[in-house]
Amino acid sequence: MFVFLPALLIIYYAIKHRAARNYILLAASLMFYAWGEPVFIFIMLASIFVNWLISLAMSKSSHPKLWLTSAVSLDVVILGVFKYAGFITENLGLERVNIALPIGISFFTFQMMSYVFDVYYGRAKPQRNPLYTALYISFFPQLIAGPIVRYNQIEAEITERNESFDLFSEGVRRFIYGLGKKVLLANFLAQIADNVFDYVVSPSVMMSWLGALSYTLQIYFDFSGYSDMAIGLGLMFGFHFEENFNYPYMAASITDFWHRWHISLSTWFRDYVYIPMGGSRVSHSRNLLNLLTIWLMTGIWHGANWTFILWGLIYFVLLVAERETGKHAGHVLTMLAVILAGVIFRSNTVTGGLRYIASMFGLNGNAFLDGGFMFCLKGSWSVILAACLGAFPAAGKFLQSHKTAEALFLCAVLTVSVFAAVSDTYNPFIYFNF
Repeated sequence: MFVFLPALLIIYYAIKHRAARNYILLAASLMFYAWGEPVFIFIMLASIFVNWLISLAMSKSSHPKLWLTSAVSLDVVILGVFKYAGFITENLGLERVNIALPIGISFFTFQMMSYVFDVYYGRAKPQRNPLYTALYISFFPQLIAGPIVRYNQIEAEITERNESFDLFSEGVRRFIYGLGKKVLLANFLAQIADNVFDYVVSPSVMMSWLGALSYTLQIYFDFSGYSDMAIGLGLMFGFHFEENFNYPYMAASITDFWHRWHISLSTWFRDYVYIPMGGSRVSHSRNLLNLLTIWLMTGIWHGANWTFILWGLIYFVLLVAERETGKHAGHVLTMLAVILAGVIFRSNTVTGGLRYIASMFGLNGNAFLDGGFMFCLKGSWSVILAACLGAFPAAGKFLQSHKTAEALFLCAVLTVSVFAAVSDTYNPFIYFNF
């Protein structure tokens, strides 16, 4: 915020030539990634180059599917080795293989596959310049934790885009909102959630619910905050990224929730896996198998742990139940399901997650209320209230309709966020782990 971004903006706008601007962005993006991953950057670059070569060969081949299979297999193997080798060896009863996980590997691997898929389906032309392909995949605003940007969405903007003061201003606005979500809300809520989830004994019923609610709010503001910052940074450089969240906690059903949550991931699986498998145009039993596959993959994508797999299966069951019965859960039951599924997602083990849920309903012999809950609530109710209000669109719509009030609000958010970030400890984004 204080060195890298200002310096890059000055250099970028001092140069007028489009290609030079792109190369500056590529160099800055690689430097950004190398700062945290000085070794794994070479693996990312090698993967980009191979996928670029395969896409060129695929566009000229009479057997493009063979090249597509080769590219996808390579990407899945790389992702599998780094992300799942330890999990697989451990569950096979072998000595666990511990391999360091490159930051953001799930995101940039899916973007590489998106590029190859778009070329294969004719949605985009193969990029002749490998450096431009590298820019698309490694562009620093969304490199680490999304949103997953499709190549066909920004293909034209790589070579032809129009930066403007209005776009830049909108980018700054989105960046500040995202920064505030992360620093002022998510980080504070994380302290509550971590303290409760790490209890040595079962917390009281009310404390358990407070921890689960705090995590539900934390993960939304953490991840949507990053997405807002990424979208804002993209706009500063003339790129338009798709929205990744649309107030998911106002969803009236599980189906509606997944139309609003992590939109770039759910649509990726829909367009590149579910529909090519036949989607809903196949028999009922085959369609159920397709859905099961998608949700297993969604769970596995999030991490090498049985908790993520169970989390994916929970949503599979809930979505199928809604579709088969034709009935929607309604807002209250949808949020209850999201909170409980979030407990499994947050827990280190399935057993630990189920034990925590049992505490939420007093099934562990735990008290209903204790002094710790009242003490915690007294020091956090204002932030929890602000987070609940921020999870719905009313406050945002009010600010957008009162520009002067919004400008003052943004200045306050930026100022307080900077002071909080400088004085706080390191709090990485949750989805850095994925």
